[in-house]
Amino acid sequence: MFVRVPASSANLGPGFDALGLALSLYAEFGVHDDRVPLLERARLIDAHHPASVAFRRCGGAGTLWARCPIPSGRGLGFSGAVRVGGAVLAYATRYPDDPEGWVRHRHEVLSLVAELEGHADNAAASLFGGAVAVAGGHVVSIPLGLDPAVVVWIPSFATSTDESRQSLDQTVSFDDAVFNVGRTAVLVAALASGDIGALASACQDRLHQDRRLVKAGPSAAALAAAFDLGAWAAWLSGSGPTVAMLCAPDGADDLAIALDDAMAGDGHTKVLQVDRQGAVVQ
Repeated sequence: MFVRVPASSANLGPGFDALGLALSLYAEFGVHDDRVPLLERARLIDAHHPASVAFRRCGGAGTLWARCPIPSGRGLGFSGAVRVGGAVLAYATRYPDDPEGWVRHRHEVLSLVAELEGHADNAAASLFGGAVAVAGGHVVSIPLGLDPAVVVWIPSFATSTDESRQSLDQTVSFDDAVFNVGRTAVLVAALASGDIGALASACQDRLHQDRRLVKAGPSAAALAAAFDLGAWAAWLSGSGPTVAMLCAPDGADDLAIALDDAMAGDGHTKVLQVDRQGAVVQ
């Protein structure tokens, strides 16, 4: 038995701490058995790893192994995904004969991981899959009226989420609040209806992106280039420095190549899809 959990991109521009999108880049976790060799590229993790902490907080026992290509400190929901993985694995081990038994505890998993994370957007996307809106402990799946490819540009440098959040203003103006509320509403509606033409302006933000981009010049350049190269939408993924963008599936490879060329080796791109399943026990 092992748990597979998708990476995520949070905020989606204006939806600060409220919107998340699950991505087809997966971390896997299991309880180590000395009689069974580890999977290729898997490794044992210690008790201080965030997946192990969540595992034990949910009553799990044993040493965990992990196989995790999700980079940490890049804005792709590493800490949320691995904590979801550990927590789900703990519940799944209670129901070895019922692979779906852990699902009854999904909201308990989210509550715990949100407590450990300090916010729920990444964790909710990794746990439930698809696009989600989160507020007040509630998670609502956003029906997608389009089937985009997701291109992510991942720079070589990392950021600290805690340090990034500390740089943000503690108060916002009335105009900026209205700007973001309106853009968030239009973004959710555009995703649900498939209104591609509304996406670019709908992912504009005045609460966090500009401040974070001041310290991430290459990310700012990649964000601008994404639109110039035909992306439907683009945003700073989580606290950055990764930039995520939506585009037509048949144009994703060309967009990724063109963006790599435009950024001249400052980072690298991955072509992903929206993960629709969220965390699964296999």
